[in-house]
Amino acid sequence: MSYFVTGATGFIGRHLVDELVDHREGTVYVLCRAGSLGRMESLVQGWGADRVVPVVGDLGVDGLGVDEAWVAEHAGEIEHFFHLAAIYDMTADDETNDVMNVGGTRHALALAHDLRVGCFHQVSSVAAAGDYQGRFDETMFAEGQHLPSAYHRTKFESERIVRTEAEVPWRVYRPAIVVGHSETGAMDKVDGPYYFFPVLKALRDNLPAWLPLVGVDLGDTNVVPVDYVAKAMDHLAHLPGHDGEAFHLVNPDPQPTVDLVNTFCRAAGAPSFATPVDRRLTAAGPLSLVPRRFRPLALATTLVGLGPVQAALDLVLSRTGIPAEVLAHSSFTSVFDSRRTEKALAGSGIAVPDVDGYARTLWTYWEEHLDESTGRDPKVRDALKGKHVVITGASSGIGQVTALKVAQAGGIPVLVARGKDKLEETRATIERRGGSAYVYPCDLSDLEAIDRLCEQVTADLPSVDFVVNNAGRSIRRSLRLSHDRFHDFERTMQLNYFGAVRLVMGLIPAMKKARRGHVVNVSSIGVQTNPPRFSAYVASKAALDSWSNVVASELVGDGITFTGIHMPLVRTPMIAPTKIYDKFPTISPAQAADLVIQAMVERPHEINTLLGNVGAVAHTLAPKATFRLLNMAYHVFPDSAAAKGEAPTGGTRESEQLLLARAFKGIHW
Repeated sequence: MSYFVTGATGFIGRHLVDELVDHREGTVYVLCRAGSLGRMESLVQGWGADRVVPVVGDLGVDGLGVDEAWVAEHAGEIEHFFHLAAIYDMTADDETNDVMNVGGTRHALALAHDLRVGCFHQVSSVAAAGDYQGRFDETMFAEGQHLPSAYHRTKFESERIVRTEAEVPWRVYRPAIVVGHSETGAMDKVDGPYYFFPVLKALRDNLPAWLPLVGVDLGDTNVVPVDYVAKAMDHLAHLPGHDGEAFHLVNPDPQPTVDLVNTFCRAAGAPSFATPVDRRLTAAGPLSLVPRRFRPLALATTLVGLGPVQAALDLVLSRTGIPAEVLAHSSFTSVFDSRRTEKALAGSGIAVPDVDGYARTLWTYWEEHLDESTGRDPKVRDALKGKHVVITGASSGIGQVTALKVAQAGGIPVLVARGKDKLEETRATIERRGGSAYVYPCDLSDLEAIDRLCEQVTADLPSVDFVVNNAGRSIRRSLRLSHDRFHDFERTMQLNYFGAVRLVMGLIPAMKKARRGHVVNVSSIGVQTNPPRFSAYVASKAALDSWSNVVASELVGDGITFTGIHMPLVRTPMIAPTKIYDKFPTISPAQAADLVIQAMVERPHEINTLLGNVGAVAHTLAPKATFRLLNMAYHVFPDSAAAKGEAPTGGTRESEQLLLARAFKGIHW
């Protein structure tokens, strides 16, 4: 059994090919423009299968421009033809939508006919329902619905072409708004709800999370993750007896738009929206007698869809990056009935996951990979463009995200960590986005290895402009459990203090020669607050702080400066073994990376949090009372199971722990 896939380089297409490679036999032919063969080859390597074979063609040419000899050779052998190549963008212009969606579908059908395929699988969209009011089931198509945009119109028209002109069996799939992968968060562009993420980030960074905001009822929306769409398509395509049918790949339960926004607000740590006036008021009592089209939600939707209003909104929203077209179509007037799809998927284990369960995954991926605010900041670009930035611990967490942000601003990350494979993955990501990076695997607890690293770096690079000491080891264990574990203190000092000092000392000659250089030490809020159970970790960070403070006075005349970041608790793999942190308020690796970028751009002596400064002042002015407070916390928070060498068990004082964690947000308890 062979397959032919158009749009395999697209978001849904890549995941569909993943499914076909993992679960089906036979060759998967993928349409590819001649100019995109390089990118396709890298994708083929990622799929790890020699069964994926590129076929040169063009969506804008009759028969997709596939060589006639190739068509003659493979006619009759391709069972499934998946047509995904199209525009999935509300902001695209009329001509682009027509060429890609309508013309592309007609050309794909012509090729499918010449190849005598077993079934033509058209990926349409729920947009084909237009502004239909009420329940729109999978047997419905041309119901006289209004099609409010070129996107809606061309999705409807391309599906109509398949239904009326196909000379081979066909099936149609209508996804709702497709978001990133529910397990990895992977997404390839800003679309749909992602347009609103920069606003949520601004709210998070400028307002407390507990502050209620007033919102409006924006109706219902519908989002599904790309992995569900790909898995469902693969399964439905291979079920016998369903030719000539359409399937709604949607969430069976419509999602109020404001509820979805609040889900992402919680994921981001931003304040949520309350809707004092919603459908419960407008659809009940005297207001229920008002025709639907004259109710507030319908009037607002109609108003936003008007050309002059959209032009005005574009001016207002331009700084937020939200296109007016997206705002006008953020909710659906139709309720999409997916009972046929649910019945066909029964027993397969394929179902739409609850967005609450993967919203943070989507947010984290956007924040680390799709947020372009760093690269757009002129101050950051001026400070980092063309500069070489040595980053330790760059294979994950804060270090990896810092590297991505440095590259986004035109800097050149020099990636250092033990694991070469993960560093190479990060470099590949940077290079795919047009940047460049260097990879230097090194065990930073091995002082001789650090010496070799410094020699190699200074020999290879024209300059060393920044050093970010991010790699670290954290140990959470009380002194009571440490009497026979003195090696914990030795290992922590070896990496957090001796390794960092050795690296800086090895790179100082290059920075002195250039008469410039800046060192950023990722320290800890614990240095200011001295939380119990972190004696090994806090002491190692305090030692690095003190060393940097001393040598800063010696090196400032050589143009070399230091910044210490007393970082609050960050949601990284380093804290994962301490399970009580799963429910603690933390900052994300991207927020931590933003502080590192700030340190490189502004070069302050320290970057502290308000709570860290309060802790430092409390230890100075009222040390006895502060130690009593910390002792209380010591008894509220138990040693972790990992520290005791036991399996994890449920805690009995969780409410007290969460109260303290929220009151003293960011402290390592």
